Amino acid sequence: MSQVLTMWNKAGALPVVGSRVFSVLFAQKAPYFASIRPRFLTIEPHRAELLIPKRRRVHNHLGTVHAIALCNGLEAAMGALAEATIPADKRWIPKGMEVSYTAKATSDIVCVAETEPEQWAGLAPEGGELPVRVHGTRDDGTVVIEGVIRLWVTPRR
Repeated sequence: MSQVLTMWNKAGALPVVGSRVFSVLFAQKAPYFASIRPRFLTIEPHRAELLIPKRRRVHNHLGTVHAIALCNGLEAAMGALAEATIPADKRWIPKGMEVSYTAKATSDIVCVAETEPEQWAGLAPEGGELPVRVHGTRDDGTVVIEGVIRLWVTPRR
């Protein structure tokens, strides 16, 4: 089991504060993520969800959650998914991101990253590109951002 998944499961044993403790620790590992104060909701193989609270620090000039904060949330969710899913003999790095902004981000945003087991099982022994579907939704269920983050997966040396 991956380090991230182990840490998520241990933190989950702490009632009420487990998710917050994990989220702070995750942001310590990749400090840039702390700027959005992510609160992880789900981490499991092939799926990760986190919440970006709508607060002044992530606003744009319109008072909505800034596009780059949204991308940061998607990348954090993708990173947690990748760590929870990747086989022990492989490693990953983001290769690219394509997103569409589909509505104003006027509330807290839930960012989701998803893959299918077949995607990971179908990787060649020497590795390759793996697309991760990502999207973010408002409190009312409206999708405000969606896209794909491409990972480059290679053998661990």
